[in-house]
Amino acid sequence: MRASSRPDFVTSNRHKFEEARRILDGLGVAVGHRTVTLPEIQSDSLAEIAVHKALAAHRITGGAVLVEDDGLFVESLGGFPGPYSSYVFGTIGNRGILELARGDRAAAFRSAVAYSDGERTLHFQGMVRGSISDEPRGDGWGYDPIFVPEGAGGTFAQIDKDGFSHRRAALAAFAEWYLGDGQQPVPGRRGPRSCRGAPDMRGPSHPAAPCGAARPGHG
Repeated sequence: MRASSRPDFVTSNRHKFEEARRILDGLGVAVGHRTVTLPEIQSDSLAEIAVHKALAAHRITGGAVLVEDDGLFVESLGGFPGPYSSYVFGTIGNRGILELARGDRAAAFRSAVAYSDGERTLHFQGMVRGSISDEPRGDGWGYDPIFVPEGAGGTFAQIDKDGFSHRRAALAAFAEWYLGDGQQPVPGRRGPRSCRGAPDMRGPSHPAAPCGAARPGHG
């Protein structure tokens, strides 16, 4: 579904926009950038947060918008910081997570991308499994210096993560839908794998494979 005008990626985080723009450029989707501070609901669901932000962004801008919310889920901490990752990073930072994540260091990075154009609102999800490093490594932003994806030789901050990150998985699912016929993916149909009926991304016990799913939005 090619819209008449390119969607705006709405975020006040310049690093997030630049990463998303690089990924989407490679997937054949051009996006603009709108710097807007969006209201954020308190929820255990990344998808619910992203959809709420997308609806708010569309009301503010009046055009097609794309927003993203992500989180670091540490298994030994019961999925913490999860949907509260941004707040936690601003309070205790990477050093705080390293202090808390002793013993089992298994973790997952998860992303929820939401699109809204006034007629439809959908979200798409991605996930990458990995572990928490023993110390910050590399010069990256956010939790990148302490997250080591499975099979990688370093943290997200030390490698080129654009090709396989959680954000890439979610944006790739969006791009496949956006550049296709814009219809809801259903089981058995070629396109983004549907997560309809699967648990939402709330904690560490959910499937390890990246999942791009488009579902009707809800507020």
